Amino acid sequence: MELDAKVCYCFHVSHRKLLNFLRRERPKVPSQLSECGGAGTGCGWCIPFLKQLHQQAVAGGVTELERLTPEEYERRRAEYVRAGGGKPPAGATPLPPLEE
Repeated sequence: MELDAKVCYCFHVSHRKLLNFLRRERPKVPSQLSECGGAGTGCGWCIPFLKQLHQQAVAGGVTELERLTPEEYERRRAEYVRAGGGKPPAGATPLPPLEE
């Protein structure tokens, strides 16, 4: 995933912004990433990815984000929300249309 791609679609928080927050603030636990623009406090889709980013900042390694294209990430989020996994707040990036 590119640095300017959104990780949190509810609050429009980019991969770059999260990485900079991790570098600058050094949060002790993944939940503190919510202080970065509200990431993870909307529909909940990005929480597993925030945990991976935090783990990567602490111990290194590769996250699933680095293997996903932005299109695949967006498609999987849409499936999650449509399956009842969470409700995006007003102002969130709209879901892409259903594929027929």
